[in-house]
Amino acid sequence: MIETLFAGLIHGNSYALVAVGVSLVFGVANVVNFAHGSVFGFGAMLGWWFLAVLQWPFWLAVAAVLVATAILGLVINAVAVKPLSRAPAIAALLATFAVSMILDNVSQIIFGPQYRAFPEALPNNNLQIGILKFGTSDVVMFAITLVVMTSLALFLRFGRYGRAIRATAQDPDAARQMGVPVGRVQALSFAIASSLGGLAGIFVALYTTSVSPTSHILTGMIGFVAATIGGLGSISGAVLAGFLLGVVEAFGVYWLGEGMRDLLTFGALLVILVVRPHGLFGKKSAIATEPMTGTFFGGGTPLRLGRKSWTVLGLVALVLIPALGTAPFLAVAYQVVLMAIVAVPMTLLSGSAGQVSLGQVAPLAVGAYASALLALHLGVPPLLAVLLAGVISALLVTLLTLPIWKLGGHYISIATLGVGYVVVALIRAAEPITRGAYGLPGIPPLSIGGHTLSLPLEFYLIDLAFLLLALWVTMRIRKSHLGLTLSSVGSDQVAARSLGVRTRDYKALAFAIAAFFAGVSGGLMAHQNGYIDPTLFLIMTSVLALTIIVLGGINSPIGAVFGAVVLVGLPELLRIAPDVRILGYGLLLLVIIRFRPQGLFTRSDKARGRARDEQGPGPSGVGDGPVAEPERPSPAPDGTDVRVLDLEGARA
Repeated sequence: MIETLFAGLIHGNSYALVAVGVSLVFGVANVVNFAHGSVFGFGAMLGWWFLAVLQWPFWLAVAAVLVATAILGLVINAVAVKPLSRAPAIAALLATFAVSMILDNVSQIIFGPQYRAFPEALPNNNLQIGILKFGTSDVVMFAITLVVMTSLALFLRFGRYGRAIRATAQDPDAARQMGVPVGRVQALSFAIASSLGGLAGIFVALYTTSVSPTSHILTGMIGFVAATIGGLGSISGAVLAGFLLGVVEAFGVYWLGEGMRDLLTFGALLVILVVRPHGLFGKKSAIATEPMTGTFFGGGTPLRLGRKSWTVLGLVALVLIPALGTAPFLAVAYQVVLMAIVAVPMTLLSGSAGQVSLGQVAPLAVGAYASALLALHLGVPPLLAVLLAGVISALLVTLLTLPIWKLGGHYISIATLGVGYVVVALIRAAEPITRGAYGLPGIPPLSIGGHTLSLPLEFYLIDLAFLLLALWVTMRIRKSHLGLTLSSVGSDQVAARSLGVRTRDYKALAFAIAAFFAGVSGGLMAHQNGYIDPTLFLIMTSVLALTIIVLGGINSPIGAVFGAVVLVGLPELLRIAPDVRILGYGLLLLVIIRFRPQGLFTRSDKARGRARDEQGPGPSGVGDGPVAEPERPSPAPDGTDVRVLDLEGARA
């Protein structure tokens, strides 16, 4: 028992170092820095390189990692955060997610993906007190953490720039008026936070005795969870939550097994966010000031296709691709279609309702397992099982996420990320039903009228039918009264709520619609592959789905299909390696957020205005002739979507 407690404190120590960096950046820049975990992993790899390859002394290697990761923090701030300082905080959150993908894969390209033994610079098991065995490395890690935390507390309280950091965290506008160099303070915060992450990376690698570019991703994510549980912006809360989470995790794994680690960690995140949305020691105001996403990503007008365009697309999809496509080409095509089925209805949640979700892998996984189990154990016809899987996925995942919609801003995005981890962890833990890590083999193939589908062309056509259904449903909803209400929520949640719109319920409904089609996509995938296991449902799938709709236009269902072709189809056809592919996803997401947040398959509002001026006045005399009116009007100067007033007026 004592050994388990000690192991929990060791892990909690590393979580605390990572969590402090996350909270420090959030307090100053109001940004959830998802790249911080990648800085942690990069610091571990740099430590290995300095010690094992260059043969540097341990303390020199530590100093070099501190400097290198501090510089890396400055780069992250300059590339992903500072240029978006005037945009809603959700923009920087997604930008740091993109940087995380870039950094992880750059690390793999530089150092290679394989595991390596980390040099034993300090003894790991040379000390003993009673039955408790530990090493010099553990003592040094505790001592350094104590010194770092004490020094940071003194610096923030008495140092000149420390006081500037606290002033900026409290009120950046007031601090700027008082002469505080807010930009310089923000850069300093990123440098300090990143150096703490790099320091934690070295000591965790020293404790685990092995290292790889991806081995510490989960530890970095758990440090982020600790910061959220402690209360984003609270340094003391981050430290306490880090140690608490380490101890809870250690005892949970000891009693329940290693497979319960993710469930314990991310389950604790969801519980804390629901019970105390601002964390154990955070401030309520930190959440209240976080804006939604609608006015940032929804600035463009989705391009509308005429009958000729639809005819051409139909001929390409139904005639040209089946006629000219080889079996490998069609295999890629149906993978594109499966991902498009997930992405298209997400435009209702992220585009219309203005809420980013990072957990779409949850309904995808539930749908895959539900359809497979219905067909395997209950004898349900596979095609019917796919439809039932969509319903089950929508019900189960929506019930699981129901409490999180009361949260504010991008805290909902963080919670959906936790839901993704929790669902996959539950699937892995439910071995009597799902066979856990062994997966489900022998899933019956789809069949229609007694004919079993087995060819890539047949898979492509059945998937295309479901994609057309997803497009039709999504477009019909966008043009309906429900779509109007969802758009009012995304345009200005406060105004919509003040006019009687139950914003939480409508977000949950949009999520349920997206979850239904994600479940259908998962069911199709299960029956077409014939085998599924938890490793197929990684959080990167959620990031890919989000990147697809951001690329195509977060308000554009057709843009989502376009994004799936670009991000799923082209890399597969060009045989681009997975690590390079994910690097490309990160770069593309970062560029789009920075330079064209409305997406590629949209027309910017300025361009639309110029087009109307060139066309001259239409029937109404105000230049509305040949240019189609947008589905979603621009907000009024005060930020209120005019349709909110129309909606409530219609109700009255």
